[in-house]
Amino acid sequence: MDLEFFVETPPWDWPQDAGETFQKALTDKKVEESKRIIAAELAGDPAAINDTLAATLLEVIGDGTEPEELRTRAAISLGPALDEADIGDYDDPDDPPAISQSMFGNIQETLHKLYLDPRTPKQVQRRILEAAVRAPEAWHKDAIRTSYASGDREWLLTAIFAMRFVKGFDREILEALKNPDPEIHTEAVQAAGNWEVDAAWPHVKRLIQDKRTPKPLLLAAIGAAGDIRPSQAGELLKDLADSGDEDIAEAVEEAILMASGSEDVDDEFD
Repeated sequence: MDLEFFVETPPWDWPQDAGETFQKALTDKKVEESKRIIAAELAGDPAAINDTLAATLLEVIGDGTEPEELRTRAAISLGPALDEADIGDYDDPDDPPAISQSMFGNIQETLHKLYLDPRTPKQVQRRILEAAVRAPEAWHKDAIRTSYASGDREWLLTAIFAMRFVKGFDREILEALKNPDPEIHTEAVQAAGNWEVDAAWPHVKRLIQDKRTPKPLLLAAIGAAGDIRPSQAGELLKDLADSGDEDIAEAVEEAILMASGSEDVDDEFD
């Protein structure tokens, strides 16, 4: 089946053997590189990932003869599986994580080794760290600190992204909120929201009130507002609730729904 079918079709409508299609494309080096990259991206979807696909993605990441872009895409695709396995319940017979517990450990161990391997290209290293932090381990904090202090813009971006998943970096997150780089700024806002960094509230509030705030940054600020101060988010976001921009309106609705779970939400929220 053509990979374009899977790109254009929602995962819940994929056939049961979708993973086999991705597996064939990933393991056949005669297939066009662009199609193998698509297969690597699709393979990480919860509707397809399993131990066999995860093992293949690991092989691709560690194969120095494979194209770098394919290796980075394979690394990124393991992130959601790690996340699900980390928060999932292997004792639940009705809904266990998509990858086995032994594969979960194998992925963590292999990614760590590849991250430390000096032969691993920078971009592959970055994506490995960004995937690995979806299931935090002890070595991640040092890796994040090293990335943050590197002076390299791309590594800094990776570090701030990783801080969204690994706690203990409030000071660095607040510092990154002042960074003029739009991508780094956006990642810092998302990290501040995820860890409910209250000191970031004035900054998030200004972003929401400023009509010049770029849309990606505004969307991140909307989400962060509902996380940091749910009791005040309703009043702050009410003017955006009827936005003609569908993405903004949906972000506001989601923020309000998330905030409504808090015990100290304004009556207006209800």
